[in-house]
Amino acid sequence: MTIDRRAGLRAILATVAAGWPLARVRAAEVGVGPATIAIGQSVTLQGGRNAYGQAACEGISMCFEAANAAGGIHGRSLVLRTLDDDNQTATAERNARTLVAEGAFVLFGPIEGGPSTAVAKVAEEARVPLFGPMAGSPNLRRPHSPMVFPVRAEHREEFRALLDWGWRTGLASVAFFHADSDVGRQHLENVRLLTQELGLKLLLPLPFKADITDAQLELLADRVADAAPQMAFNHGSAGLYGKLIAQARRKGAKTTFMAVNSGSTQMAAGLGPLAQGMVFSQVVPSPFERKHALSREYQEAVQRQRPGSPLSYGALEGYMTAKALLSALRSAGRNLTRASLIAALYRAPLELGGLSARYAPGAHEGSHFVDLSMYSRESRFIH
Repeated sequence: MTIDRRAGLRAILATVAAGWPLARVRAAEVGVGPATIAIGQSVTLQGGRNAYGQAACEGISMCFEAANAAGGIHGRSLVLRTLDDDNQTATAERNARTLVAEGAFVLFGPIEGGPSTAVAKVAEEARVPLFGPMAGSPNLRRPHSPMVFPVRAEHREEFRALLDWGWRTGLASVAFFHADSDVGRQHLENVRLLTQELGLKLLLPLPFKADITDAQLELLADRVADAAPQMAFNHGSAGLYGKLIAQARRKGAKTTFMAVNSGSTQMAAGLGPLAQGMVFSQVVPSPFERKHALSREYQEAVQRQRPGSPLSYGALEGYMTAKALLSALRSAGRNLTRASLIAALYRAPLELGGLSARYAPGAHEGSHFVDLSMYSRESRFIH
């Protein structure tokens, strides 16, 4: 579905134009008009229920709005069309095909591994760049996909940071909450290799199906309480993982729970006191501190464009990803084509306010930035 004001994302609607598909009729390059650049996005919003997706889109919207207010990219305004994939792989693929057929210059900014992988498949088939999937799936980088350009670090690097922290603090056994899918099993294999490398024991894989019931989740919580792993973490599915943590705690589990970045702000808010002491990997700097130029820029954008809105990791990730696309579009020059965009990405790293994203033929690395934060007893993230 197309997101509009009634879905609660008025900022996104401001960038959606009814005449968006017409850009391909007037342009030498599909999606590039005399005054516009058409950007297509399929993202997991789940009808407004996915707080992380909404936060990411708010960050994207702020960045695009500011660019358009300043004259756009070489005189062209960014026009974003956003479709909700409801965290369904088939819907994400269908959305991507619709966006390409309507004349998107690039596909941009999906979240969650399954939907992002589906959009990547369409990008490769249609030879349309997919820029900035906000997911850590290994298959967005391996095997190499010439049309897919991630910005954020992948989950493997987050796993390494979490496991290294556990090892350094004396934790030795690991539980891993992962989807019972091809991608989830790739994540599990990466965790297995990393635990071997660090001399840790992968005690408890915790696979789950997409349609897992509350009763089945409770059985997984029983396994955590019985096996007593010293640390546990996930690869996304923040809502389900939060439920698992709450149930395991009720059953007396003493495990040190950790988590990857996806939805950390929202997970901490949902868990309340149960989140205190949790360690989160983060693929952006702290949105609450001012140590990085990127964080300062984001905070100033919120103050200027969304005064009173809460700061969050999700919004900063969306802002960073949009900033990276803007940088690439500027570097591609006034005579914008998909070929010139890719050439610009290969020519030099994208500088993102103290972070950088790198791309080369055969190696679309993006950023390797991973930080750790802990949710404190004062209900705030500290680094």
